[in-house]
Amino acid sequence: MQLKRIQHYLRQYRKYLSTPRAQEQRLYIWESQRIFQENWDMDAEDWPAMYDSALQNSHTKRLWKGQAYEPKRMMLELARMQPDFVRHMFFDLFNEEKSLEGRVGRFVYYCDMLLQEYKDSHPRSIDNNHYHDDDYHMVSLYLAFRYPDLYTLYEPAGFRLLLEKLGSGDIPKANDMERFAKVMHTLYKFMRKEEGILELHRRRLMEGFHYTGDSLLVLYDFYQFIAGPASGVEAYVDDRGRR
Repeated sequence: MQLKRIQHYLRQYRKYLSTPRAQEQRLYIWESQRIFQENWDMDAEDWPAMYDSALQNSHTKRLWKGQAYEPKRMMLELARMQPDFVRHMFFDLFNEEKSLEGRVGRFVYYCDMLLQEYKDSHPRSIDNNHYHDDDYHMVSLYLAFRYPDLYTLYEPAGFRLLLEKLGSGDIPKANDMERFAKVMHTLYKFMRKEEGILELHRRRLMEGFHYTGDSLLVLYDFYQFIAGPASGVEAYVDDRGRR
């Protein structure tokens, strides 16, 4: 990644944060983060009910429900079938003493196992996916909501486009959560040094409604802003007029 490009897009993002559009876009994710923080309980007796209460939003369900995409519903099915095992899955995923790549890989493997058991128990069901594997979005959501200051939401296509715009010569072709986490921590260091960005961001959040503590979700907002379609962000051009 190139320093000048990082600084350029951070300045573009700071301008964006002062616009009316920034007061509306993607703020719902901080509401869900606050709800998760208030309701998540690894020791809950009724694990499925706890999981359901921790993943809520007053505005939208798009984080865990979409067309042909229902990871929350499927995890509830698996948790009702094997609540103790699902509890173990999340204990392992949230164990920061283990490698991120290993935790994510095991979590998806466990989901695969439970899905097969579910299909064997429900032969007439048309469900054939647990939705936690292809892009790791849902796994990153669990991590980001559980540890707001360590993780943010992972969106592979957006991440690859971000790296392109920041001048990286090594664009991953497959999911790489380890690298994603390292890049996000690096960008957060630069963001904290860019005067005014975090203050402008925090002004968007409502105390008691959004999660207002340190949260790397702002980096998801940042890379969605510069990588998203029709963002209106000014592309970086170097001294020789090259993008």
